[in-house]
Amino acid sequence: QRGCQVPRSVSEELGGAADPFEHPAMIRRQLLAGTGLRAIAPRSAVSSASQRRSKSTPKSPFVTRAQPRAPTRGAGPAAPSRAAAARPMSGGAKLVAPPMTYISGEEMTHYCMELVLDRWIKPHIDTSQWEFYDLSCKSRDDTEDKVLHDAVESGKRIGAIFKEPTVTPTQVQKIKLGLKKTWGSPNGAMRKGWNGITISRDTIHIDGLELGFKEPVLFERHAVGGEYGAGWKDVGAGTVKTVFTAEDGSEVVIDQRQLADDNNAVVTYHNPLDNVEDLAHIFFTRCLESKIVPYVVTKKTVFKWQEGFWSKMKAVFDEHYLTDFKKAGLLQHCGGELQHLISDAATMQIIRWTGGGFGMAAHNYDGDMLTDEIAQIHRSPGFITSNLVGKNDDGSLIKEFEASHGTVADMWEAHLKGKETSLNPLGLVEALIGAINHSVDLAGGPAPLKDLTGDIRTHIHTLFVNNLGTRDLTGPEGLTTEEFVDAVGMMIEGKTLADVQKKYEPAKEVDDDENLIADIDDGMVMRLFKDLDSNGDGSLSYKEFSQGLARLNVAPKTSPVGRVLRISLEDAI
Repeated sequence: QRGCQVPRSVSEELGGAADPFEHPAMIRRQLLAGTGLRAIAPRSAVSSASQRRSKSTPKSPFVTRAQPRAPTRGAGPAAPSRAAAARPMSGGAKLVAPPMTYISGEEMTHYCMELVLDRWIKPHIDTSQWEFYDLSCKSRDDTEDKVLHDAVESGKRIGAIFKEPTVTPTQVQKIKLGLKKTWGSPNGAMRKGWNGITISRDTIHIDGLELGFKEPVLFERHAVGGEYGAGWKDVGAGTVKTVFTAEDGSEVVIDQRQLADDNNAVVTYHNPLDNVEDLAHIFFTRCLESKIVPYVVTKKTVFKWQEGFWSKMKAVFDEHYLTDFKKAGLLQHCGGELQHLISDAATMQIIRWTGGGFGMAAHNYDGDMLTDEIAQIHRSPGFITSNLVGKNDDGSLIKEFEASHGTVADMWEAHLKGKETSLNPLGLVEALIGAINHSVDLAGGPAPLKDLTGDIRTHIHTLFVNNLGTRDLTGPEGLTTEEFVDAVGMMIEGKTLADVQKKYEPAKEVDDDENLIADIDDGMVMRLFKDLDSNGDGSLSYKEFSQGLARLNVAPKTSPVGRVLRISLEDAI
């Protein structure tokens, strides 16, 4: 049964879908099959395509500063395209990049981005119009956080921002770094200064690699409100009264209660709702363009104050998008209307809907938790985008792009000790590409800059699917941080995949052991390995190996009669 076919009480409890296993992905695949489009992820949150509506797409409340150029669509193929191979950048004039705000951080991700800038960007792009701001702990401390305020002002003025992961110092780090104080997270100042609407987090997909979700998953997390801006105090027994005072001086008692315990944490926060309509337009436009089934997530059955979020989202959907979603066939298993998911049900459905093809919009805290769950199913936070979208005074969108992971402190410590590291830069580079492309949209060019960023993405994907990626994808034989940056740099310069393979996969002499497996069916062996690898971690424990042999009925037995296998090279056949 589908969610629209069960009694409403059951449907509401399950968030509107009683048995929707993978149906968002199935709908999307059917629709794409009918149009000839590829089933790929959007290039970035609230892509430039969202500002170029088709005739059937509702008009956005946002304006653009310049007519954007149509972006290259989708992820790169398993091998470099003729167009990419024909665009080596070495020896040519640099492309002049439009203004962009670049916010640098620290530790391993900063080190990696320094390599990327020096090897991939600066040799081919004139970045003289970029404004750079150092948000390391030391810089914030030395400037009394003026650098943060300057970065926020720059981002608001320019509208296109790239941000490296930063460190919010702990008390231990304050002492270690000699800081004056434990500076708070810069995110609050950024979201406020850029009139944050939503944090868009989407799955990244690579043709030829299965990471987690088979089809794209889009997410909008309300960028303001909730527990993150809460005020609180530890108090004893007594009375708590929450009073709202209007601008005209009138008062409304929000809540009053008696506290009997000797120790209580009293917390106050609010959820601003004025920009929910903007969030709704962003979310539904992206879902419609990507042929994604939308869901709105709250806990409104218990937290009654969340009803307003759902009501505003549904009102926008019904007025501006319902007809187009019906025409697109995206609501055929959802009762023909926008579906609401209780946050508990959303947690379960994310695990079940591994086919992907769905989108969710939620409050700030729920969005934070649910996107972490999505990241774990989709391999790691390194394969999820994280883009803050705000609204400028003139109605144009401010977009800040960053990786959804942190500074990778443990790998940085290893690097400082002289050990090899292998950091996958995909999340960082997707953010950089998104920021550069948005700067091109705002400035109205130059168009070739998008060709270059598309080529960079293609080269990264090409190396990944040809076993020349970082070790999180290719295992211990994978490239180091520095080697991978160099390999992509070679392809940007016009070198071929064969050139990279020659450098990083030198020919090996075939020994007797390799001759033994020369005619092995790799596909069948991999199926057997995955069957034995019961926990899916890519390696076999002794217990998994023993249980697997037993299931295959080829395990050596303690009885001499049962011992019919060649257990080691020393045994007779």
